[in-house]
Amino acid sequence: MAGGTITRADLSEAVYQEVGLSRNESAELVESVLNEISDALVRGEMVKLSSFGSFSVREKGERIGRNPKTGEEVPILPRRVLVFRASHVLKNRINSALSSPSAAQSEVEA
Repeated sequence: MAGGTITRADLSEAVYQEVGLSRNESAELVESVLNEISDALVRGEMVKLSSFGSFSVREKGERIGRNPKTGEEVPILPRRVLVFRASHVLKNRINSALSSPSAAQSEVEA
């Protein structure tokens, strides 16, 4: 997980290392959790992950936008958007990592 993006494979590997399930079982578990989260969001439910944050779907109404190149007004249709709000625990962990990189590394190892 040393890159800039964490993938499903990275999550599965972390579950494999931490929990001790087989690699296939770890991949199925990660896939099951992600499917449950996305299904709940499709139903319009809020998903809260303790010490991480919450996901919700917001309805945005129709509005008039403007093409920046031509200045032409264009209607923007109503849509649903995904919103993530980080928990205070996550925000504090991120901000402490900015102030002292060694503290962030010790939190990851703990």
